[in-house]
Parts: sequence; structure tokens; C-alpha cells
Amino acid sequence: MDRSDVTDRRATRPIQPAARYSLSSGNPMRMMLATAATIGLATSCANVERSRDTANPNVSGDTLAMQVCSNCHGPTGNSVSPNFPNLAAQQEVYLAAQLHAFKGHSRLDPAGFEYMWGLSHDLTDKQINELAAHFAGQKLERQGIEGKPERIAAGKAIFTGGLPDQSVPACSSCHGPEGMGNAAFPRIAGQHVDYLVKQLNVFQRTNQRPAGAVMKTVVHQLTRQNIENVAAYLQAMPNQ
Repeated sequence: MDRSDVTDRRATRPIQPAARYSLSSGNPMRMMLATAATIGLATSCANVERSRDTANPNVSGDTLAMQVCSNCHGPTGNSVSPNFPNLAAQQEVYLAAQLHAFKGHSRLDPAGFEYMWGLSHDLTDKQINELAAHFAGQKLERQGIEGKPERIAAGKAIFTGGLPDQSVPACSSCHGPEGMGNAAFPRIAGQHVDYLVKQLNVFQRTNQRPAGAVMKTVVHQLTRQNIENVAAYLQAMPNQ
């Protein structure tokens, strides 16, 4: 057989599609994370304390927080990008529950399968607990206010008093008067507007976060404007 025939066959061989939650499927952020993970595999044996290897059970949660999670959420859990949530001062129980949900693929919102499914796949229970404790112990930094004054004022009314005519309870009844959360109820004060709006829409329109089924009932009657208003207030709460 001519060598050129073999070359031609190889060139025309179909390329298999990437997995749905592949970290290297064209998205720049996913490619960056994949590169970081690859580098981690090469260096993890040499220096566990600075490893990015999420598949190595000997790497501590504190190390993974600094070497991996910081790429999106910041080294102290204070995310600069509104696409990624702040993790600083989040409820420890809630953080651990979300990592388990990502690892078990029961949290199905886009951010879950695009980023967190792969990153959480090999985490041990010990690493998950250490990651949750790490970020829960960080201080949430002040950030610029992202919403307009009129939206913040309208959102405050929903947060503190709900919408009785629509049977929408006050957000503060579960998340606390300062939005700090409690165990399984997350801290929502100081979270980015964009992230809050996206998650409220997930709860309202989909079943992608089944563990948060109670939120589907809570937000069912909210309008788009209601959602944007309450998100603006929540982000501004600790930053005013």
C-alpha cells in the first residue's frame, strides 16, 4: 500500500466529539483550566503543597482553593468576574452540599456541567469539607455597587416584605435579615447581580437544581423586573 494512501486515510478519519462537560472545548476559560490541570498532573508528585491535581487525594483543600479555585473565584473567594459567584464567607454546609451536587451531577445548570462537573469529579469527602471550610472562613470584600438606586430600593421591599399579593415570601425569612444565610440556606448578600439573576431564572424556569426545589415555588410568581430588583439589592447590601 502506498504511504500516501495511509496518510490520506488518517487525515480523513472522523474526529470524535468532546464530552459535554469537557474543559477544553474551545471556551478560553475552560482551556485555561484544562491547561492548569495538566500542569498540575506533571508537578503534583514533586510538590503536593502547590499541586493543581484534583485527582490526588493527598492534596489539601486549602491548596486546591489557592491553586485551582482561585482561577475563577479569586484567591480569597472574592470573584472579580460577575460570571462566577463569590465564595468568601459563604455558609460552609451549603458549599459542601454544592460540591457534592456537582460531583454527583445532580446540579445541572450550565455552570455546573461546563466547569464544576469535571473539577469536582475526583474530590474526596475530606477535600470537599476542607474547601468548604476554607472559603467559609474568608472575608467578603467590598465591591462596587452594580445596580441602579431605583432597582435597589424596589429589591429591598421584596427582600424584607416579599410580595403578599403574589404569595411570595420575604427572602429574609430563610436567608436572614442581613442575607447571611444559615447552614443549608446560602449567603446571598454581596453576591454578583448577574450570577443571582441567572440562578433565580434557573430555579424559576428549569429543574436543573433539584436540591433547591423550595426556591422554584418561592420565585414562581416573580417577574423579570422583580428578579433584577432583588438581585440589585442583595449585591448592594454589604457594599453601601
